[in-house]
Amino acid sequence: MSAQKNMGFQDIRDEVLNRIQTRIWPQGSLLPTELELAAEFGCARATVNRALRELADEGIITRRRKGGTRVVTTPVKQAKLPITVVRQTIEDMNAEYRYALVSRNMISCPPWLQAKLGLQEGAQVLHLNCMHHADNRPFQFEERWINTDTVPHVVDQDFLTIGPNEWLLSEIPFSDAEIAFSAVPATGQLQEFLSVPPGTPLFQLERITWFQNKPVTFVRMTFHQGYQMRTKY
Repeated sequence: MSAQKNMGFQDIRDEVLNRIQTRIWPQGSLLPTELELAAEFGCARATVNRALRELADEGIITRRRKGGTRVVTTPVKQAKLPITVVRQTIEDMNAEYRYALVSRNMISCPPWLQAKLGLQEGAQVLHLNCMHHADNRPFQFEERWINTDTVPHVVDQDFLTIGPNEWLLSEIPFSDAEIAFSAVPATGQLQEFLSVPPGTPLFQLERITWFQNKPVTFVRMTFHQGYQMRTKY
């Protein structure tokens, strides 16, 4: 194959994908190493790594330490679920966004959350309850715990005018995330804050994010009645 010079990671990604789709590299085949691809494409190894990482995230190739990179035998499409800012979501609906902090408390991490985040007994977390409205109608109730060991400067943030999700995205990156979806009945504060009859089924999303293997936050977001989440793949 002839050398191609000065290619960016998107160009490399597209070229690798093209070779897979045209069976130059068929299913199950071993790809050249990152060093070999970097030499061919005239770029840094990190550029190749980023291109291959995107293809791995899409389920097109698998990457194994000491085992190399292979084209998967049965490619799997993977839906992408970006971590979005609720303000932007509401404004994209052409609705007026309003945020309200319900409560803010520094607490010792409860045992159930210690198990989820892998924290030691006595670890401190910032516990927040927040409401997000669209055109003055309840849109999302947010209950969040932030690990002050990973994000120590969070203790100086009052969250009176900015939501914790928006603040965290601007202050600290995340390297990994785990997401769970549920349907839950409206009881207690969910019934009150989302203004629905008791027992109303509601869509709930729970998410944990980490930065360099350190837990950043656990959040439980419950949406208004009839909410739908969409994604593309």
